[in-house]
Amino acid sequence: MTFDLTKIKKTSSSFEISTWDPEGVIFYGDTNSKDDWFMLGLRDGRPEIQLHNQWAQLTVGAGPRLDDGRWHQMEVRIHGDSILLEVDGELVLSLRQVSGSLSNKPQSMMRIALGGMLFPVSDLRLPLVPALDGCLRRANWLDPQAQTPASAPTSFRSCAAESQPGTFFPPGTRAEFSLKDIPHPQADPWAFSLDLGLKLASGSGYLLALGTPEDPSWLSLHLQDQKVVLSSQSGAGSRLDLPLVLGFPLQLKLYESRVVLSHGPKKEILTLLPLDDGSLLNLWVQPQGQLFLGTLPGEASSASFCLDGLWAQGQKLDIDQALNRSQDIWTHSCPYSLSNDTDTTH
Repeated sequence: MTFDLTKIKKTSSSFEISTWDPEGVIFYGDTNSKDDWFMLGLRDGRPEIQLHNQWAQLTVGAGPRLDDGRWHQMEVRIHGDSILLEVDGELVLSLRQVSGSLSNKPQSMMRIALGGMLFPVSDLRLPLVPALDGCLRRANWLDPQAQTPASAPTSFRSCAAESQPGTFFPPGTRAEFSLKDIPHPQADPWAFSLDLGLKLASGSGYLLALGTPEDPSWLSLHLQDQKVVLSSQSGAGSRLDLPLVLGFPLQLKLYESRVVLSHGPKKEILTLLPLDDGSLLNLWVQPQGQLFLGTLPGEASSASFCLDGLWAQGQKLDIDQALNRSQDIWTHSCPYSLSNDTDTTH
């Protein structure tokens, strides 16, 4: 959004926010991205302000944790030379001698960006992961009379009425991790484990795969007819499957010559044969080895699912740290049910 500061009469912005995400940018504003900018975000679930202008350069955090999924009312306002932050009607931060009148700025235009920044994250005073999985409502940004028509918002996405913690993959979405960036397999004897906390699932399509961008399904796990199906290019049998039972974790344990799939009390073993270019172990010694979550490149999928966690070698993976991911993934929240009218934009 862009505002003409010569027409500004109101110098406050307010909104309600709901999120399970502990870190990210709520909004960023500037008149000059080098010398005059402001950022309100979350770090460890608590509000953080970073600003840089001719009066002050600072980073400060204050207030209660807001990553509890509830709606919280926030207001930021400029009062004289001060910037004030209120959370749920309580003043939690007062920064004095850090601002001047908006109408006296050298530049006459102010930009506000929601959920992101207008310069590289490395230019922040204290970098954070900018992507924030959250919902805003009842927002009132500065002075509507000063907003320039050409920059009016065109497509605010709607949010699920209620959400729960987790990571939601709508149909057709995926995330990719480089195998170099996740915990390495045990060396002797060679072993690697993946655990999925599958809370909700519907449709048909891939859940995860190990491979390369050119050949992504050396080993894959997909959802089909309310079963989880494991298949491998080096499998002695074509595949194995287990009935899908939500609430029980899915575990894959990879060994040099077999894969063990466990789901609740049930367990199946897929025997591996050497591939033309070696074994599955070779994925970890080539630079293009990847872990894929969700739809594979070039594949159509109707599968949607919610995870309460993904663990590699017992270490939880953060979707925000993925090599690549679809922007429509809800990184820290899930709907309560996967009905046909589930809104997949967020």
